[in-house]
Amino acid sequence: MKKLRWAMDGGFWELDMSTPTTLEGVARAVPDDPLPLGLSRGTRLSRPNQIDFFQRFMAMPFVPSSSISTHGFSLQRVFAFPFSENWIVSLVGQFNFQKFLSSVNEGGGLLQPSNSSWLQGIGRHFSDKSLYALGLSSELLITPDDTLVVGLEAHGDNKAPRKKAVFRHKFPNHNLIMEAVWPGLFVDKSGTYWDVPLSMAIDLASVGCDSGASYHLSLLHNTGAPKQFDGNQTHEVPATLLPGLCAKGAFALKKNIDLWRSKAQKLKMVQPFDIFLSNPHISLSGVIGAVGTACLGDNSVRVQEDDELHGFKGFKLCVPRVKSALLADIFASASFTAQHGNFQKLFLDLTRLYARLDFPSGSKFLAGATRLTQDLYNSQQPSLEALQAVCPAATLSLQQQIAGPFSFRIDSGVALDLKNREWHLNVKEPVFAIEYALQVLGSAKAVAWYSPKHQEFMVELSFFEI
Repeated sequence: MKKLRWAMDGGFWELDMSTPTTLEGVARAVPDDPLPLGLSRGTRLSRPNQIDFFQRFMAMPFVPSSSISTHGFSLQRVFAFPFSENWIVSLVGQFNFQKFLSSVNEGGGLLQPSNSSWLQGIGRHFSDKSLYALGLSSELLITPDDTLVVGLEAHGDNKAPRKKAVFRHKFPNHNLIMEAVWPGLFVDKSGTYWDVPLSMAIDLASVGCDSGASYHLSLLHNTGAPKQFDGNQTHEVPATLLPGLCAKGAFALKKNIDLWRSKAQKLKMVQPFDIFLSNPHISLSGVIGAVGTACLGDNSVRVQEDDELHGFKGFKLCVPRVKSALLADIFASASFTAQHGNFQKLFLDLTRLYARLDFPSGSKFLAGATRLTQDLYNSQQPSLEALQAVCPAATLSLQQQIAGPFSFRIDSGVALDLKNREWHLNVKEPVFAIEYALQVLGSAKAVAWYSPKHQEFMVELSFFEI
C-alpha cells in the first residue's frame, strides 16, 4: 500500500500512499503531531498517465489491481484524448472482474432456462452497473510552470462521486500546490480509510536540495464529519480529520556522508538497467528538524487527548473557549544505505539494503529519556512507558536482482511493543514487490507490489525514483 519509494526518501512530510481503493490510486496520510504532516507529495505521474504508458509501450491491454476490502480484483483501461500539446483529457474505466465471476457463479452460470441464447445470458451479467467505475481527468499545462488538473470519479455501486481540482506552480527551487477534493481520502496508521466531505490544502515546499536545509509549509481545512470508507464505524475518528483549519510549518537540516564509494570501472558498452542504481556505496544520512502547528476548530481537541494518553508534555497551548491550539516539537532521523553491484550483469548484480531510524517526537523522546535516567538513578525498575518513548520507529528495505531487469524488493516497518509480553518486535505493514527496470529510459521501472496486511495489489510506473 505504501509507496516503495518512501523507504529511500528519508523524508517525513512526503507521505502519500498508493492504493487501488480509488481510480486515482492515492490516499493521504492522516496528519499526526508532530509528524507526519499529512501532506501530499510533489508532482507525480498521475494514474491515467501510468495506465496509458502500460498500454502504449508495454503491450498491456488492461492493468490489474486488487483490494479485497473494497472491490476485489479489477481491470483498468484508459482512453486518452490529447486535444492539444498543452491539454489532455483521460477517461479511466474499471471492470470488477472478481465481482463479475461471483455473480456468474451465484446465478448458476451464463445460461438460464429463461434465456434464449448464450449472448443474452452473458449480457445480463455485464449489464450490472456495480461492476463498473469511471474516472474523467483533465490536465491543462497553462504555462511551462503552471498545471491545472480537474478530476471526477464515479462508481456504479452508488458510491458518492469523487471530485478534485489541483493547481501546481513551480517556483525556483520550490513547488506550490493548491488542492480541493470532495470527499478527500485519508488513511490512518492502522490502515483504515477515511472520507472527509471536503478537504482543501495549500502546500509550499522547497525542492532540489538533497543535503542541507529544507522546509515545508501547509494550510489544511476540513469540512464535514469524517466517515470510514467502507461505511462501518468500528474505529474512532482521528482528531486531526475533524472540521477545522490547521497550519503547519516544518524546517529540517539533512546531511549525507559517504563512508565508501566504489571507484572500480563499470562494464564498457553496457548500459546499467537503472543509472541511479549503478554505483556501489555505503553511506549515512541524518535529519533533524522542527515542526510548528496552529489549529482552529474541532481538530484542536487532539492536544488534550495526547496529554491524557501519553503524559509527555511538549510545547502545547490550548484555548478551549475558542477551539484553538498551538503545538511545537522537534524530530530526527538517521539512515544507512549499502549497495553491492552495478546492476549491469544479467544475474545477481544488485543487492541494496536500507535502514532508517525515526524519532518523530523529540519532546516524547526527551521526556522518556529523563524519566528513564531518574529511574536508574533511584535504583528503580524503568517504566515501560519511558522505555517505549525512547525506542525509535525503524524502516527496512531490501532489494535483490533476480535476472536481467527484474528485481525483488521488500519494505517493512519495525517497531518495539514492550507492553506485549509475548513478542516485543512488531513487523508493520510489509510490502513485497517485483520491479522491472525500463533500461531504455535510464531510470524508470514498472512495479507490481502486494501488501499482505491490507490485501492490496497494484501495478505502478515510476520515473527517476530509487
